[in-house]
Amino acid sequence: AQSAYENLMKESNTAITAYTKKIENMKGALAKAEEDHVMAKDDLMANLKELDELHETLGGLKKSCDYLLKNFDARQAARAAEVDALKEAKAILSGAQ
Repeated sequence: AQSAYENLMKESNTAITAYTKKIENMKGALAKAEEDHVMAKDDLMANLKELDELHETLGGLKKSCDYLLKNFDARQAARAAEVDALKEAKAILSGAQ
């Protein structure tokens, strides 16, 4: 009976030691996972902020582009009229010499 008790205590102490090490390892893994989670959260917030800034930039560029496209024909006609006026002035000046 004494030897059975000693074996039981020895096995129990071994099991307790093993479980204690396992708990310590799990606590370390949990701490690492929590740290990774915090870093991932920070990265997510930074990415969301950058996306918001890019969205605002896109909106501004779209307005600018829409304005240029909307007025392209009018601007092209004005430039053509200006070129024609310059050619006519050149012709007049060439004839005056």
